[in-house]
This record gives sequence, structure tokens and C-alpha cells, in this order.
Amino acid sequence: MTVAEPPPQGKYVVPALAQGLSILSLFSRDQLSLTAPEIAQKLSLPRATVFRLLHTLQLMGYIRREDDERHYSLGPALLSRGFEYLASLDLVEVAQPILQRLRDETGLSAHMAVRDGREIVYVSRFPARTTIASSVNIGTRFPVHGTVMGRMMICEFSDAELAALFPTEPLPRFTEQTPTLLSDLKALLVEDCKRGYAVSQSFFEHGVSSIAAPVRDGAGHIVAAVNITAVDAYIDLPAMHGALKDAVLNATAEITRWLCSDLSRETRTTATAPAPQKSSSPAKKSKKSERIHA
Repeated sequence: MTVAEPPPQGKYVVPALAQGLSILSLFSRDQLSLTAPEIAQKLSLPRATVFRLLHTLQLMGYIRREDDERHYSLGPALLSRGFEYLASLDLVEVAQPILQRLRDETGLSAHMAVRDGREIVYVSRFPARTTIASSVNIGTRFPVHGTVMGRMMICEFSDAELAALFPTEPLPRFTEQTPTLLSDLKALLVEDCKRGYAVSQSFFEHGVSSIAAPVRDGAGHIVAAVNITAVDAYIDLPAMHGALKDAVLNATAEITRWLCSDLSRETRTTATAPAPQKSSSPAKKSKKSERIHA
């Protein structure tokens, strides 16, 4: 296991703050979650200190405990406080132009959200170019069970995972369509999973129509969801299950392809790498090429 650099030392350094920020810096695209012992080993800190730091960061929303209660990952407070959220920062970066194109192609507001416990958190949005558009902002939270984007992010959960996520009933009701029993929610999720997308008309909010689909990472896990919404505008079901659904699925498939193949990072690296210079020495040219592609 690689040991991280210890927190900085100095006359004006606040040790606890430096240690807390060092914990946050351990998470990355390639290291989405860590256990407390792993963090203690990487930072060469006592386990008791790591426990107190994690507890504080968790209370403030900067760290979240995973469902197995052993692993920790970054929390959405990073985004809501103005930081770029997600352990895999490329997710939002990659999605931006795709969501913008989705908005332009459909004329509807386009969004992406991630899940934080029983809530979804909006991490990207492109409002429709009309006087009536979606009013949600980055950092807005909605209940998982009451939204089609939330349903997309838990549609592959096992019965045990759903029971752990929703330990008590009834679930909060927002409209007459909101499932208040876990059995009703499961029935919706089964259909969502079969289709690979979900549609709603006034499911969470009256007068709002939405089509949503999941985004997957390189391991095939659902890490986010994308939707398009129409406010105070009726969209017939054939259109929702036809061209609009296809547009959303194409967008999520493109985001997923970038995440799976890591094309975003490779493209940026290639674009910023210096062009290889001609050399009369074949040996030197080979070494230069190796450095560029390393």
C-alpha cells in the first residue's frame, strides 16, 4: 500500500486542519473509497485521531460512510460549499458539453445528479432557453424515492440494500404518485431496470415532465443519472418513450463511454503534450516518443 505524504509542518500550520485536508486529498478517480485503517496507514496517523477526524468530516458532510459502514468516500458538501464534487472529477467535466448538446437538441432543461444516501444532489444543469425552465441549481437535493433520477440510481439495488436505505415506512409523499411503501417502490424499480430509463409526468412536482437514464463507471456501476425536464408543458407519452428517450439514452451512453475508456484524460493529455520534434538520431527520436506517451 502506498503511503501518502504526511501533513505539512510549520509554525503557523493547524495540525488538525492539515490532517483533515490530507484525508480528503487521499480520494481520487482511482481511489473512490477507503477504510479508517487504510487512511491511518497512508497518513501515518493514530487510528484514534483518524476516527475523530472522520467523525467530524462526516458530520459536516465532507465525508460519507458507505453502506458497509467500513468504507468512506467524499461527500456532496464539497460541491455545495463551492468545490468540485466527486472522487472522479472527470464525471462533471465530461458531462458538461454532452448535457449542453442534449439541451440544445431537445429544447428541454438537462441535468445530472449523483446520490448521497436517500437524496440526489444536482451536480450539473443546462436550463432550457425559454422563459419557463427548470429552476433547480447545482447542489439542490431531492429525495431518491420521489424522483426518476433517484430511481435510476437505485434500480439495481438488492432487497437488502433497499431495506438498509429505507429502514422505515411510510416513505414521504410528495404527489399522489409517490411510492410510500417499499414494495411499491420495488415494483417501479423493476420496471425501470427492465427499460433502462424512466419517465414521469408530475411524479415529484405537478406540471413537470421528466425522462431519466443512468450513467455508469468503468466497473459498470451506476454513479449518476441524467434527465431532461419540461415545466408547465405537456409532453405526450409517445414522444417521451420515443425521440426524447433516445436523446437521453444517447447522452448517458456517451458519458459512460468516456468514463469507461478514460478518453477524457487521454484526449486532454494528448492535446497538451508537445509535438515530437524531428531528429536525425533514431535513438533520440525513440526516447522522445516514449516520454510523450508515458
